[in-house]
Amino acid sequence: MQALDVKRHLESQLADTQVEVEGEGCNFTLNLISDELAALRPVQRQQRVYAQLNHWIADGSMHAVTMNFFTRAAWAERN
Repeated sequence: MQALDVKRHLESQLADTQVEVEGEGCNFTLNLISDELAALRPVQRQQRVYAQLNHWIADGSMHAVTMNFFTRAAWAERN
């Protein structure tokens, strides 16, 4: 599995979310930049993202996922 595949998939499924992906193979770190996601409780954020990744997790294509959530302002300050 490639990082670009994960990025494209998540950005197509999560409206108004920019996704930066690090990693390859089956281990990824996701930086999700979205005011909407950042406003949710941590469990709700993860549920929304895992809902889009479960098919890859179930078939073993993806094993480990680390998620970091940022508002657009926080991401701009960081970069």
